[in-house]
Amino acid sequence: MKDGSSCNAEPVSTPWHLLAMHGWGSDQRAWHGFWRGCEQRGWPLERLERGYGRFNPATPDWPNKEQGRRALLINSLGLHLVPAATLAAADAVVLLASFGRFVPSGAPGRPLRQALKSMDQRLLNGELQALFADFRQRVAEPQDAALLPPGIEDGPISEAGFERLRQDLALLASCDGLPATFPTTVPVLIVEAGADAIVHPLSRQALREALPQAEVLTLAGIGHGLMLPTLPGQVLQWIEDLP
Repeated sequence: MKDGSSCNAEPVSTPWHLLAMHGWGSDQRAWHGFWRGCEQRGWPLERLERGYGRFNPATPDWPNKEQGRRALLINSLGLHLVPAATLAAADAVVLLASFGRFVPSGAPGRPLRQALKSMDQRLLNGELQALFADFRQRVAEPQDAALLPPGIEDGPISEAGFERLRQDLALLASCDGLPATFPTTVPVLIVEAGADAIVHPLSRQALREALPQAEVLTLAGIGHGLMLPTLPGQVLQWIEDLP
């Protein structure tokens, strides 16, 4: 046996590197609740940013494989905003209030299609503040919207950011399944908002069916904003416990 080695030495766990992608109308501040838990574990947490409002677009990439394992935290539409290669290289994925197809096919999807068209028209009419007041209420429901982290409504919206908002509304209307590069063989955790007023129950069901191997955590009585103080700790513990 070489000097300093021991048959009783405990294995050293491989650190995780986390990338996080927010959803429509949000920004990187959505991940504030995860910072402390990541710091305690010594895990880097980098945030992808769509750049709707005060923050510039940002697409940080993974480090080399030798530097640790790779976990993606994805909220809502964020699943369709993560670069294809970044998604494909993940070793674990957490889907928070997410979906593959946002608008259900057929008659159940008609109200949502109309709602998205109405939202786009309100943007064109210059009703951004009123639109986001209504949107945040729906995101929080049945909880208080005042509990949500700040969103893009609290800062300047550039012309490019405004166009990205409209572009991503169109994406909500057209996405019809998991992205082609989704790593279906890695561990997946689906976190469902039991009282989600944004993602249709049929869309939530379709996501579960598309990922039958995924673990599912359903938060009863919690809205799309997933305002549950213990959730970041639960998610990070799930990642930490992966073999």
